[in-house]
Amino acid sequence: MLVPGQQSPEWKAKACVSIEKGKEFKDLSNKDYAGKWLILYSYPKDFTFVCPTEIVEFDKKQKDFADRGAVVVGGSTDNEHSHLAWRQHHADLKGLTHPLVFINPAMAQGFGLLHPGAGVALRATFIIDPNGVVRYATVNDLSVGRNIDEVVRVLDGLQTDELCPCNWKKGEDTLTQKMKKAS
Repeated sequence: MLVPGQQSPEWKAKACVSIEKGKEFKDLSNKDYAGKWLILYSYPKDFTFVCPTEIVEFDKKQKDFADRGAVVVGGSTDNEHSHLAWRQHHADLKGLTHPLVFINPAMAQGFGLLHPGAGVALRATFIIDPNGVVRYATVNDLSVGRNIDEVVRVLDGLQTDELCPCNWKKGEDTLTQKMKKAS
């Protein structure tokens, strides 16, 4: 899996962007997000139980991410047609506002996203800066959902370009600010 400090690979993927007839799919690539903060997350499979709770929570935080100049893209190794069918049949997913990409084999390999035993996408989250550098990477066990508030908190910390202590929250002094005040 990619780790912070590494350059994000180039990728192209088909995405489910809507359930509206004729507007369901779009081709996306890393170039669509050049110069922006990108929150890229993967989940194991469509039609599962933990995954929709995370997808919905990422979508609920869309404004928080947008306020920070970040865009959200999610996806799994299921293709865009599976994503569409799931969105059409799962009440909580019908109104999604962010794309779900088909993490194709090239993309999965580039990010190191395949679970070695299960052969599905890892439950991973990346924060990629406007220069395409991975600044945050985390992965959870397939059975445990992630904390989206923590992704927002880490993005806030990264955007300060300062040292941030454990449990730091936006609006609090960073360590850099505390050191300046102490001197």
